[in-house]
Amino acid sequence: MNKLHETLKVHPILCRLLIQRGIETFEQARSFFRPSLDELHDPFLMKSMDKAVNRIGEAIANNEKILIYGDYDVDGTTAIATVYSFFKEFYPNIDYYVPNRYSEGYGISFKGIDHAAENGFSLIIALDCGIKSNDKVDYAKAKHIDFIICDHHNPGAEIPHAVAVLDPKRPDCKYPYKELSGCGIGFKLIQAFSIQNGIPIEKCYRYLDLVCVSIGADIVPITGENRILAFHGLKKVNTNPVTGLKKLMEISGVQRQLDITDVVFILGPRINAAGRIDDAKHAVKLLVAEDVDYGAEANALQLNKYNTERRDLDKSITIHALDMIAGDEKLVNKKSTVLFYPDWHKGVIGIVASRLTETYYRPTVVLTQSDGKITGSARSVKNFDLYEAIYECRDLLIQFGGHKFAAGLTLYPENVEAFINKFEEVVTGRISDEQLIPELDIDAEIEMHDITPKLYDIIGQMAPFGPENMKPVFITRKVLDTGWSKIVKDDHIKFSVKKDGVRCNGIGFGLAKKFNLVKDGLFDIAYQIDVNEWNGEKKLEITVKDIQQSVR
Repeated sequence: MNKLHETLKVHPILCRLLIQRGIETFEQARSFFRPSLDELHDPFLMKSMDKAVNRIGEAIANNEKILIYGDYDVDGTTAIATVYSFFKEFYPNIDYYVPNRYSEGYGISFKGIDHAAENGFSLIIALDCGIKSNDKVDYAKAKHIDFIICDHHNPGAEIPHAVAVLDPKRPDCKYPYKELSGCGIGFKLIQAFSIQNGIPIEKCYRYLDLVCVSIGADIVPITGENRILAFHGLKKVNTNPVTGLKKLMEISGVQRQLDITDVVFILGPRINAAGRIDDAKHAVKLLVAEDVDYGAEANALQLNKYNTERRDLDKSITIHALDMIAGDEKLVNKKSTVLFYPDWHKGVIGIVASRLTETYYRPTVVLTQSDGKITGSARSVKNFDLYEAIYECRDLLIQFGGHKFAAGLTLYPENVEAFINKFEEVVTGRISDEQLIPELDIDAEIEMHDITPKLYDIIGQMAPFGPENMKPVFITRKVLDTGWSKIVKDDHIKFSVKKDGVRCNGIGFGLAKKFNLVKDGLFDIAYQIDVNEWNGEKKLEITVKDIQQSVR
């Protein structure tokens, strides 16, 4: 740390934060604080990229019909919009297809391939899906339809027999960065096509805002290439977003600069709501719109309406699910949560699984019934590989997919009870008691006098924040209440604390149950540094994440 401090000549606190993120040299620090698009990797380092680009070039030369096919979530719909909009600008013989969550399910569907065959498409570019769709790719080949797969999920034992399969997680792919979003893979495809065909790279950069939205919403690490793409994409979100995003922000009431958290909680849910409540094609229509007056406003209003419906469903089903657990002692005491109710809305069970994980903090699967089959969404806790646990139950499943922290699955009704028992058995055998206790990672211990506008500004330069580059959390020990701390809105604490003559105000959401610690003497606070803006005046304050009694 001393060496980095001498080189950068910055506050020791910042040096510590950088070293925690693997930044140990001046060059690494420069790349971190000034992410450059010039540092994006050569897309042709990705296995099969040359085959993908050549096949698209052949299709265009022969005037073949190309179908852009993507998943129905934020990552999939932004990926469709990115690739479709790029090619549509100079090649008209192209269209897009989004599978319906309810009638087709996740990923490539036979119905989608039949649609392509019936309408004369000879090339499908699949985005954010397809890495396990071996049978669908073979089915398409029998109908003389080629596939290019652009995916970022873990592959199965055998790679599909497509013309090209772009996925950095392929064991035989040596691409330097493995954590791109599905839309990010689509971006690398159009980047490669531009390089090979002499198209100005700025044509690709038009869609960095969509890539940024996918990175935020899909909760991929904001490191390496993702950091570069998110950094520049966020700038575009705030300065010159695509028409659909601009209209969505207006209708959402956004009147300030957005950060990644806003992307995740304001834009992401609204885009996702289309596929959850009705059909994700409404989201794609919005994201590819070129004219505000022609479709964009109507689609943005529709997505906003869907999001309101989604929130109501999410709330009611979460309450029902929590009541089911609280009413069954056996469920309360398990190492996992698996709940099944046939009438729950399929579109929100993933959100409900996240809510249950927040409450009980253990691997969680929420199941419902759709078209005679049981479908589920799963969420995990820190350092527990959910995908591997579900893989161990594969003999009971029709299909499954996902990654370490989130997954989806399908099974027959007669296997539900067996799956519940098997999943609990697998989790119990793999998870430790420590993993079932929520942890708050502390970046550094500081004092109240360290909380300055300069430190806040430096922390701001570490953005965008996200997995593997979270907003720093600090701890200050042995603080005292000034006498003005109080409970607000039943669940929260409005803090007013002091130490060594320095006073600081802030808010602690959901901490009201610990208010006795505030009034009983010295206590430790873990917090992030934020700015509260009121009537044009900005003041530093803290967002308290947790408190505990000080060790005397």
